[in-house]
Amino acid sequence: MIESDTYEILALKYGTHQNRTRADNFLAADDHARPEPIDYFVWVIRNAERTILVDTGFDRAEAEARGRTLTHEPREVLRHVGIDADKVDTVVVSHLHYDHAGTLDHFPGARLHIQDAEVEFATGRCMCEPFMRKSFTVEHVCSLVKRVYQGRVTFHDGDGVIAPGITVHKASGHSRGLQCVRVQTASGAVVLAVDAAHMYENLERRQPFPIVVDVADTLRSYDKLYSLASTPAHVVPGHDPLVLKRYPAMNSQSEGLVHRLDVPRLR
Repeated sequence: MIESDTYEILALKYGTHQNRTRADNFLAADDHARPEPIDYFVWVIRNAERTILVDTGFDRAEAEARGRTLTHEPREVLRHVGIDADKVDTVVVSHLHYDHAGTLDHFPGARLHIQDAEVEFATGRCMCEPFMRKSFTVEHVCSLVKRVYQGRVTFHDGDGVIAPGITVHKASGHSRGLQCVRVQTASGAVVLAVDAAHMYENLERRQPFPIVVDVADTLRSYDKLYSLASTPAHVVPGHDPLVLKRYPAMNSQSEGLVHRLDVPRLR
């Protein structure tokens, strides 16, 4: 039986982008032409009392428009772990980029948790600049705003509590109001970095991802991720295919699709 203040964490892979190089994932990459794919995830945090979703991914139309490979829509992969999207009541939106807030409408009953700074950024003057808005899709942002008018959004300014044992923390740099998620588990405090660190190497070599609003903030956010986690091994990046190698599958049928993050790393 899982204690009420500790949780199971599942990483659910819903897509991939194979046609990438290191120049797409690291500022000033040395071997810039080497292939460097990324994976796309949403995350489930749950115990006997509650189930919380972190991010909502993107759908088939968005995948086609952006040249990404979608293996499952997020609501489809959630069914593999017994979760009905219509019944999800809490969603943490790490930030409003297309691959993290793309299917908000698939979760009509959920209350959304987001940082003040992210909504201000995604609806403010920075979006007049094509470079700044290229990672956003206006329909996704409008979906969030509609939910605000329905009274179904909780805003956070820095640190915030989602539930006992689950907190969010502003970790800006990649986006102005990006937030990471800290989760108490039986093996310690795990930090879902989401896009505060796309890859393990972003953290370990302190080499930021090229889509960045503020490089200095990104580097400070790396320090914050480590300070929040029980150990450096408890920080989980948001897009690294190594996550599926360093953490075990939920069961023998979910290899490469659903892996557990609340247990010690395999390596």
